[in-house]
Amino acid sequence: MIRAAAEADGSRVIPRVPVGEWIDTGFDWLKDTFEVFFDFVSTFITSVGDGFLAVLTSFDALVLLVVFALIGWALKSWKLGVLSAVLMAFIISVDMWQEAMDTFVMVVIAAAIALIIGIPLGILAARSEKVSNTVRPVLDLMQTMPPFVWLVPVVALFSVGFAPGVVATLIFCLPPGVRFTELGIRQVDAEVVEAGHAFGSTPGQILRRIQIPLAMPTIMAGVNQVIMLALSMAVIAGLVGAGGLGGEVSKAMSTIDIALGFEAGLSVVALAIYLDRVTAAIGNRSAGGGMISRLLQRRREAKTVAAA
Repeated sequence: MIRAAAEADGSRVIPRVPVGEWIDTGFDWLKDTFEVFFDFVSTFITSVGDGFLAVLTSFDALVLLVVFALIGWALKSWKLGVLSAVLMAFIISVDMWQEAMDTFVMVVIAAAIALIIGIPLGILAARSEKVSNTVRPVLDLMQTMPPFVWLVPVVALFSVGFAPGVVATLIFCLPPGVRFTELGIRQVDAEVVEAGHAFGSTPGQILRRIQIPLAMPTIMAGVNQVIMLALSMAVIAGLVGAGGLGGEVSKAMSTIDIALGFEAGLSVVALAIYLDRVTAAIGNRSAGGGMISRLLQRRREAKTVAAA
């Protein structure tokens, strides 16, 4: 109303910048120019998702319940195994297993692509200020833009269905993978890196055998955040026909079905708790490294000899 009044009486001080129209034109150009590429990406993602889902659904739900429980037990303890079994049993009990597996597949694909892109990019950003300064504003845009906004251009490029849901989820969950990887490598103790150089390690060896292992707890925290954000966005992606638990939540919203909404929502919570605990357990098991311990020991021995 205020904007309309300002335009009516000619009191606009700053002229309107048609940012929206420029972006719309840019997406039209992208769609027309790279239509074959977007069709290929859509087909590829859909094929991978269908294949992964076919493998999961070829097993009985109770068999997968046992598998998920054994994974939790193997990664941490019998308590996580029991918790995993209880969470999966709840999803089965409310008849949301198929939808949960649809969402699980979407999260796994989006998170895997995000980590394949994000971890190497985070390493480059940690080793180069130029790369870091370049990617930071892009990550800020991806992370702070309201998630519903990303559904609009993704639907314009990929139509509706599973593929646009994965792409929107990928965009939303990518930044933590880059940021946490960069942070973890930058926080590695400089003395340890110097010790590696002193014993003749190449930059690649220092990265692979010193910096990445020491940064692994922080990197795994980023992996955890990527998966959690992917799960939250996968639910929102139900609005564009991505299916899964998000589709059930959207259906509940359109029909004001409180029972369906809570069953789908609690299934999301159960899946989120499982994924959070499993990734945290993997992060705890990944910390440390043999070469690092030896380097630190040699460093201490060298200091002792020098002091003597």
